[in-house]
This record gives sequence, structure tokens and C-alpha cells, in this order.
Amino acid sequence: ESFLNHTAYLSCYFPNSHKTDIKDIIVFWQKGAVEVVHEVYYGQEKHDNLSPKYINRTKMDMDKWTLQLLNVGIVDEGQYTCIIQHRDKGSPKVIHTSECLLHIIANYSQPEIAWLHTGELKPNEYLNLSCSSSGGYPQPKQLTWLISHGNKTRRSMGHMDVSQDAVTKLYNVTSKLNTTVPINTPTNISCLLHLGEQLGSLVSVPLAI
Repeated sequence: ESFLNHTAYLSCYFPNSHKTDIKDIIVFWQKGAVEVVHEVYYGQEKHDNLSPKYINRTKMDMDKWTLQLLNVGIVDEGQYTCIIQHRDKGSPKVIHTSECLLHIIANYSQPEIAWLHTGELKPNEYLNLSCSSSGGYPQPKQLTWLISHGNKTRRSMGHMDVSQDAVTKLYNVTSKLNTTVPINTPTNISCLLHLGEQLGSLVSVPLAI
């Protein structure tokens, strides 16, 4: 996993137990079946065959057998293959292959609650609110409203509208809440954006009514 616009580290997982000299091997990285990401021929980097989007964006650490992919974008997400060949009686022979799956993460903004109506609130009227968060990746799991009266909290699963920017591929999410205005009870309303098991959740500043 790598954060958007940061450096991703992709490992070849090559133990090099025979202590093979890098001047005797070819290291070849590709994405999917067709895109050439990086090539090292017998100790020298070779740039002739690289896919244009990887030019000047890769560095190979031959001590750790790790490729650095600079300034990663959403389009860089996917499966990468590392192939190592050894010079064997003149013709190269594959001695190691490994695959690596890259996931990109972009931080969502803190969810924000907004009023969707104007004028004074009256008891037992409906309260219309929206909650939104933007600029994140991957798509979040769900958005939950938390409505607290005193020591009780009620959860409401609002419908989540999701849109994706055609250029950046980042997601924006919005959810609406329609609930009655509480009478004589201080109420706090928050919204919680669930990003997934590993990424946790983001919560808005509570709205006090």
C-alpha cells in the first residue's frame, strides 16, 4: 500500500542465496502483461523500452531488490511482476519471478455536516442535514449518522451518494438525514465515514441542537 503522490516500494523478494553478481543478471519489472516499468541489464539501467508514464519515476535498490515508484497516482494501482534472468552460457535464463499488488490510498477530508433548510427550527418539524467528505480513495464502505440524546445514541444508515472525479479518480461522498427535531432534549448529531477494516473511520465535528 502507498499513499497518493508518495513513493511506493515494490519488492522482488529475491534471496540471492548464491550471491550472484548483478553484472550477470537482468532485472525486468512489468505491470500487467504489456507495460514495461523498469529494466536493469547486467548492472546498467536501460530506458529504451519503458512505458512513457514510468520514465524518470523509478529507481532500483539492488541491495534490497526493491523498486521505488515515485509520485504514485491512482492509475498506478495494480499487479506488478519482477523477473530476474541470469546469464547462462550466453543466453539469459529465468531464475526468479515474483508478483506484487499495489493499492493506493488517498485521505478523505473530515466529514462535514451542513443544514439543508433555512429559517427557525420548530419542535416536531423535520430536520434536513447533509454530510459530505471528499478527495479520498478507495471508495468507502458506508456512512452512518449518530444521533445522541442524553446517554442514548441511535444509529441511522443514510443512503450514500458516491461520485468519482473523471481525471483524478478520487471519490466524493454525501449522505442526507431527515429526522424530527427533538423537544426539550439537547441532541448531538455526528456522521461517521467507514473507510474499511484497515483504514478505520473518520467522524465529523458534532452538531449540537
